[in-house]
Amino acid sequence: MTKGDFYRMCREWHGYLSAIAFLALILFAGTGILLNHPGLLEGAAPEPAEASLVLTQAELSAIAAADDPAAALAETVASRTRVTGAYRSGEVIGDDIYVNMVGVRGRSDITANLQTGAVDVYTDRESLVGVLNGLHRAEHAGDAWRLFVDIIAIVFIVMALIGFALFLSLRFRVRRAMAIMAITLVATTLLFVFATS
Repeated sequence: MTKGDFYRMCREWHGYLSAIAFLALILFAGTGILLNHPGLLEGAAPEPAEASLVLTQAELSAIAAADDPAAALAETVASRTRVTGAYRSGEVIGDDIYVNMVGVRGRSDITANLQTGAVDVYTDRESLVGVLNGLHRAEHAGDAWRLFVDIIAIVFIVMALIGFALFLSLRFRVRRAMAIMAITLVATTLLFVFATS
């Protein structure tokens, strides 16, 4: 492969990767701005919701016999009423079970008593901006979204490296590119030091 063929291939792949990453780049850049300035589009969050239900004896027996009663409770309650988020943690204290569910759309807290079967669900939902910020961080997103974020991050990295290789192919700009990189590195390092001190 000649140098010309290599740079031609780089241009093609840079174009393909740009097409793949276009919308994702806009999404993550936009939600990054919202994270930095949360008041820009912040609307009122939905009102918290509360629900109550009573578990059947069969459900109570299945939950009590489960390896993880808290997770079993979360699954049972989610099949019977609306909850927000995925199971995150749970605790069993005597006959009481406490469950915490978290997702980008909000969180649900479940309290149940294994003797009476009484269940209380408190759900706190996020606003649209909160959901977008949650997708940006991907901390409480599902496995599929986190995989998507990882793939897009890899695409961004490869696209940046190919773009840099193309820039370096313009020999008369190499010194300028290196100077810009050095200035950016120094500025970023200083900002990091000041921001974390």
